[in-house]
Amino acid sequence: MGFGDLKSSSGLKVLNDFLLDRSYIEGFVPSQADVAVFDVLSTPPPADLCHALRWYNHIKSYHNQKSSLPGVKKPLGQYGPPGVADTTSSAPAASKDDEDDDDIDLFWVSDEGWGRFVRSFRSY
Repeated sequence: MGFGDLKSSSGLKVLNDFLLDRSYIEGFVPSQADVAVFDVLSTPPPADLCHALRWYNHIKSYHNQKSSLPGVKKPLGQYGPPGVADTTSSAPAASKDDEDDDDIDLFWVSDEGWGRFVRSFRSY
């Protein structure tokens, strides 16, 4: 699956043909699949690719709500028509700092505070 190279005219043509009878990349509502494909496009498709341009303008209207759209963003190659490989150059990989959330204590309780809680609970 894929669209080929979405930064080239041939990839945009595949996207246009894919959207011929669809409103969205997956399903019947805008989703993270649409965001994943939209984020690769740096400019709107040309006017002669009317289905891709329609879709682009529609997804662009969600610019403030992209992160709240349903679904999970998958790699670009998992979207599109079968039999077409994704050859779009990908964005640089996230740095380790972006991925490292292990140091966040979601309950805001220090180890010492937790120990006191456990000891007090055992005394009952």
